[in-house]
Amino acid sequence: MSRRTGVRDTVGMVAAATGLLAVGVSAVVAFIVVRFARKVVIPPAVREEDVRITAIDLPSGEVVLAASDESRMRGRYGLWFDRESGHARLGDVIEVDDRQVRRRLDRVDFGRLERAERGRINGFYHLGPWELDLPYENAVVEMPLGPAPAWVVPAEGGSDRWVIQVHGRGAKRQEGLRAVPPAHEAGWTTLLISYRNDGEAPESEDRRYGLGGTEWADVVAAVHHAIEHGADRIVLMGWSMGGAIVLQSVLRSPAVRERLVGVVLDSPAIDWIDILRFQGKALGYPRGLGDFVSRLIGGPWSGGLTGLAAPIDVTDLDPVARADEFDVPMLLMHSVDDGFVPIDGSRRFVEARPDLIEFEVFEGARHTKLWNHDPERWTGLVRGWLERSSESPERIGEEAEIAG
Repeated sequence: MSRRTGVRDTVGMVAAATGLLAVGVSAVVAFIVVRFARKVVIPPAVREEDVRITAIDLPSGEVVLAASDESRMRGRYGLWFDRESGHARLGDVIEVDDRQVRRRLDRVDFGRLERAERGRINGFYHLGPWELDLPYENAVVEMPLGPAPAWVVPAEGGSDRWVIQVHGRGAKRQEGLRAVPPAHEAGWTTLLISYRNDGEAPESEDRRYGLGGTEWADVVAAVHHAIEHGADRIVLMGWSMGGAIVLQSVLRSPAVRERLVGVVLDSPAIDWIDILRFQGKALGYPRGLGDFVSRLIGGPWSGGLTGLAAPIDVTDLDPVARADEFDVPMLLMHSVDDGFVPIDGSRRFVEARPDLIEFEVFEGARHTKLWNHDPERWTGLVRGWLERSSESPERIGEEAEIAG
């Protein structure tokens, strides 16, 4: 074989190997994109237990956890363990160093915590309205996919002012219980709803989240339920993805706007592209993966890969682009240390409508754990804002009639 032939063959083999490598890399990236996209839209059956439990001292009421951003959080929290078959209440931090965190253990509700090795911290300090020492009712809201369970905590003596609580992704209606006491003190009845694919309400055919693009119809049903039971002035409160759901219901439903007097948002999902980029980076994925994911779930061919019945165009879910369509006061609370949903989207929303939005920035609090981190400030903000909303003389519908 001549030298020229040998060189040509070697170049050919290198080119072929390079092509195979490129195909392999593309396949790996595609696999990661699809996996990430499915994680975004598929409701989690069991949440990850990402906190390691290193020691339990039941007699002294203390627990030791491996140090992490979650375990170091100040305040009171719930602790799920044994694949959510056990639950305990964590008190504040006693001692912390680089390796571990010693916290107060308020109580064990059920399960054998002393046998648990891992757990999951969340902001649901209360398991149900029966813990609030307030009268409550079990209710059923007729939603587009069928009846869904809810709780109603009536104001003392009854009220035509209702707050509708909309929980976030992977959460349940317990998330909104933290807002019930300040609402009750301000004279508002609270309706805590479930919605499609949250594990309590009926499932959609595809059993997938719509990131607000489908769930908003369930909020409309909840508004109708509240009106049928005496509500004349309504505030919608959304947590995380619940914030996106609330804002979509306002933008898409005249029925919601008719009785709406305000919106409260805790750690809201405002900009999904920004959120996907942030979470992709946090998971150690290649830069730009979040953009691929948003294009995947918005593509007409995505259903076979994600299971979505219809594409989700996340740009259509951007409230900042439609900020001029909002006309009710809002209270927006977010932490710079959220760790899951970046505060940047909230800041852009506030910049677009500073005339409507009261913006309260927290530091040190993790995602939807503002109450846990600083309950006095958070409760005071919600109660004060609702009290001022009670004093507002007109509803949006009335204002529209006057303007017309």
